[in-house]
Amino acid sequence: MSKGARTREQVLEQAAALFNQRGYHGASISDVMEATGLKKGGIYRHFTSKEELALEAFGFAVQKMRERFDEALADKSSALEQLHAIISVYARIPTDPPVPGGCPILNVAVESDDGNPELKAEAQRVLGGIKQALRAIVRTGQEQGELLAEIDREAFANVFVAQLEGAVMLSKLFGSPIPMRHTVQHLTSWLDGFAAPA
Repeated sequence: MSKGARTREQVLEQAAALFNQRGYHGASISDVMEATGLKKGGIYRHFTSKEELALEAFGFAVQKMRERFDEALADKSSALEQLHAIISVYARIPTDPPVPGGCPILNVAVESDDGNPELKAEAQRVLGGIKQALRAIVRTGQEQGELLAEIDREAFANVFVAQLEGAVMLSKLFGSPIPMRHTVQHLTSWLDGFAAPA
């Protein structure tokens, strides 16, 4: 990796943490300069605007989440194993976030709702991808006779994601892992109810 590429990666890592902790509007280019030790020109040598930096920093944070999903799912073959693996990735976030500040998808989804349409669209795309993966896992589980055929895959994906992202939000808001622990317990028993009879 060239020196310029390393610098760019370092800026993204620092900016991802800043934006994830302070929000897009709360973190300024001056904050990025302070965190990276670069002057404004050094940052704009790699990114044309704060908007571009925010989008790429979000992509950096999402990639950290994706790496955790890939690791958790690597040796899981059954649908239920895969669903439990996804739960385990979310369960880590309150005490061990992929980047400082919690779940980057949740944070961007909440903050960019009205103020930044490009970030909002990217958050929709990423969450849409997670929902698509969940629907695919359930469909495969149904086809293999592991999960009940009558499961509404879209409803399942919405409830699954809403519970986990909501648990991340509550755990962060109250500074406690307990909401996530309760949600994991609930989802675990909830999933048991979708298993097809042997």
